[in-house]
Amino acid sequence: MQQVYVADIDAVIDGTLAEAIRKGELSGRLLIHRAIVDYLYEEAKKGKTAGMAGLEDLSSLLGMSAMDLEIAIVDDEKPSRMKTLSLEDVKKITREYAWRTGATLLTSDPLQAKAAQALGVPVYYTARAGREGKLKIEEFFTSKTMSVHLKEGAPPLAKVGRPGRWTFVSLSSEPLTRRDLEDAAREILEAASRMEDGFIEIDRFGSTIVQLKDYRIVITRPPLSEAWEITVVKPVVKLKLEDYNLPDKLLERLRERAEGILIAGAPGMGKTTFAQALAEYYASQGKIVKTIESPRDMKLPAIVTQYSKNYADLGELHDILLLSRPDYTFYDELRSDEDFQLYVDLRLAGIGMVGVVHATTPIDAIQRFIRRVELGMIPSIIDTVIFIDKGQVEKVLDLSITVKLPTGLKEADLSRPVVEVRDFLTGELEYEIYTFGEQTMVVPVKGRQAKMKQEAVTRLIQKILPEAQVEIRDGTVIVRVPRHTPRLTARRLKRIRKIAEKNGFEARIIPF
Repeated sequence: MQQVYVADIDAVIDGTLAEAIRKGELSGRLLIHRAIVDYLYEEAKKGKTAGMAGLEDLSSLLGMSAMDLEIAIVDDEKPSRMKTLSLEDVKKITREYAWRTGATLLTSDPLQAKAAQALGVPVYYTARAGREGKLKIEEFFTSKTMSVHLKEGAPPLAKVGRPGRWTFVSLSSEPLTRRDLEDAAREILEAASRMEDGFIEIDRFGSTIVQLKDYRIVITRPPLSEAWEITVVKPVVKLKLEDYNLPDKLLERLRERAEGILIAGAPGMGKTTFAQALAEYYASQGKIVKTIESPRDMKLPAIVTQYSKNYADLGELHDILLLSRPDYTFYDELRSDEDFQLYVDLRLAGIGMVGVVHATTPIDAIQRFIRRVELGMIPSIIDTVIFIDKGQVEKVLDLSITVKLPTGLKEADLSRPVVEVRDFLTGELEYEIYTFGEQTMVVPVKGRQAKMKQEAVTRLIQKILPEAQVEIRDGTVIVRVPRHTPRLTARRLKRIRKIAEKNGFEARIIPF
């Protein structure tokens, strides 16, 4: 009697069915239910890579009929069933078709295999073992390659070096064709479906994001982009917190006080690498650490749970984190209003939060919160800003709130709540944030304070010697006094030197 197989959709799109045929493991009749074709067509119509690649795989399968294997499309459903099918609908249809016809279900999904066996359906299970050798995209990488950029009609390029210090390198003079990109995309999706450390993170109209081993892969295609493009990013190094040689004062802050942390920096400067090192450090200190990522590309110890915001709405993540009460939650990356709102809600609930945010300067990271929360709440939400540049901690800011007269204002009745932003390591005040009328002001005071001090010293000296010419340069007060002025007495000169020293200047008296 001829052996009859019914193909499950997983075996079609992950390449294990085609591999079994190539190896000559199947003979008889192989039936592919039309529901699989309909599902892949709908996915392809939505612009999803999985659907487009699946149709390509299906076309290839239908051309693989051999002397001892007949492949056919079947359908036992009535036309009235035509509707938008989910993946689970398709799996149920194929499973029940195999049950009704007495065929063997050919699947690579262990859950589908168990469900079929519960119905008494024979199962031919294709293992999800990894393919031997490297993927095509892996051949572009060396130990120093940060990312590879493949685009239809252009030669392949690679970014080589380390964060902040890299160069573009051409990998070939030959431009890539659409077929090259489509083949690479299909191979990536097949690998993601069969590997334990691979998954499709996002599949939208015109774009797909895949996490595959250490690789974060972004695939775009028309109509979203004018041509096919694949960008593959891989961490060059995995650092520990000790590798950053942080000052003891900052380490103590991270260990004992910092609970509302922002890690800021420009794209590609090493923010996520530092966040990964900090998360691993907290985990090693016996803290319960969880992450929210999109995609999940941080490589962390098994004790750290990594959530994807693409597989749950933010309300669900909010409930999970409030109920599980981690010591620290890492949010990589903060982009939308919803992201910032979840960060704020969890922080105000008492959970330690570490957010990763794009910013070209440290103060820019703080300004991302200004329009989203009340000014007085900002120091309760953010207490430490760590700015990363070229893979190193470039600056650390500390936030606090006080009631005072903002720098530069004269009238005492203008006192108001002011958020002070200081350089954490030196304690020097750099910015003041306060409301003036209906507007929120972010005022740099570092240079202004120095200028105000210089103006005050100049006024005091000219009050003692009105005819003096005062210049402050390189930490020195230069006082030029007419040689024969009757006011030039030893007592006045002593007072001038005392004023200069009190304000941190040296005094130099030059008669003329």
